[in-house]
Amino acid sequence: MILLPLTHSISKTQFNTTHHLLKSTSTRSSNRFRHQHHHRKHQTQVSLPLSPGSDYTLSFNLGSNPPQLITLYMDTGSDLVWFPCSPFECILCEGKPQTTKPANITKQVHSVSCQSPACSSAHSTMSSSNLCAISRCPLDFIETSDCSNFSCPPFYYAYGDGSFVANLYRHTLSLSSLHLQNFTFGCAHTALAEPTGVAGFGRGILSLPAQLSTLSPHLGNRFSYCLVSHSFDGDRVRRPSPLILGRHDDTTTAGEAVEFVYTSMLSNPKHPYYYCVGLAGITVGKKMVPAPEILKRIDGKGNGGMVVDSGTTFTMLPESFYNAVVTEFDKRVGRVNKRASEVETKTGLGPCYYLNGLSQIPMMTLHFVGNNSGVVLPRKNYFYEFLDGSDGARKKSKVGCMMLMNGGDETELDGGPGATLGNYQQQGFEVVYDLGKERVGFAKKECALLWDSLNSVKN
Repeated sequence: MILLPLTHSISKTQFNTTHHLLKSTSTRSSNRFRHQHHHRKHQTQVSLPLSPGSDYTLSFNLGSNPPQLITLYMDTGSDLVWFPCSPFECILCEGKPQTTKPANITKQVHSVSCQSPACSSAHSTMSSSNLCAISRCPLDFIETSDCSNFSCPPFYYAYGDGSFVANLYRHTLSLSSLHLQNFTFGCAHTALAEPTGVAGFGRGILSLPAQLSTLSPHLGNRFSYCLVSHSFDGDRVRRPSPLILGRHDDTTTAGEAVEFVYTSMLSNPKHPYYYCVGLAGITVGKKMVPAPEILKRIDGKGNGGMVVDSGTTFTMLPESFYNAVVTEFDKRVGRVNKRASEVETKTGLGPCYYLNGLSQIPMMTLHFVGNNSGVVLPRKNYFYEFLDGSDGARKKSKVGCMMLMNGGDETELDGGPGATLGNYQQQGFEVVYDLGKERVGFAKKECALLWDSLNSVKN
């Protein structure tokens, strides 16, 4: 087992009000979800992560002489590790957080051959022969498979609201006590609106777990994280969230084993890098709202299923299903609390309500496809309460918003996932990705205590 800290941070300079932060986060979640369905037009790019909205970062060292500390967003929705390299130019990046200094590429760094599977993976649909031709390898060399000295050409990679061009390199990457030699990563010298890199944890061959599994299968075939609850309060002291590579002794502080609720991963022919699961429905209070068929399975065109994504903040649901959940929620909450429609406009979330005293908020349970795979969400995972004083009134009002989002008309969601399970709804659970058994599991945990107990064992 390798234990690493995930750090969650909110830039105080970037967001001056709760409304501003919520609006930015909801917009980013929406952009990311919508972009999952439009990247087929760009056949030159890698499988698409989208705008990094996770704010959960992972650090490691690159090289050893001297080691360079690299800090990236941890993202299960993408399959490449990339970061800025010096010299680095980022267009339209003013005001965007940059987690890491551009890395210096030294003589110890090796380029990746145009013939390699890694090069083909980075260029998505292109064959190695095409890539070697682009790299100006002579035809007789291509025919005799003797182009190993010709480097993989630069590749283009797009996000929901930005893009970059990068080269593939290999170098030693150090995670805690583990040293991965010949680790393949993308090195970007130019970017548009993307100053921060991403540690892709998806299912492609360039992802961090996939490369780790070639060295240590027991570490790469299973990983989990437990996200410490993140509030939208910039003054909060933040505890590290444990990222666990490999299996750990699954006991609580009381010494009792915790039961995981498992659901099978669904394979997606068009997007093999996503961790997709089937969603059967959502219970609001005592009423089960069944999910549409598009969320229970994936068709031959890659449509459907729900992506479990550490890089999207809020859960996105198709419009008709979202509306059905909201209707049931509003029946219980809207009866006694007035709708705060202006807060909905300012935050991009809804429904929002002015809360009277101790409000009765109905329980919410996600039901995944499989036997007894219901996950009861803690109230704070789907209903956020804060003080609203934005209208200039002297007295601030207490408001609360439901934290699931409308992903749009399902008939327009062609060529991609039907829904996304965001990291906000994953808080307070250990979420395990068991690649050997192709399943995702959830167990309610005190994540800060899990970090403390695993860290004490490690030390």
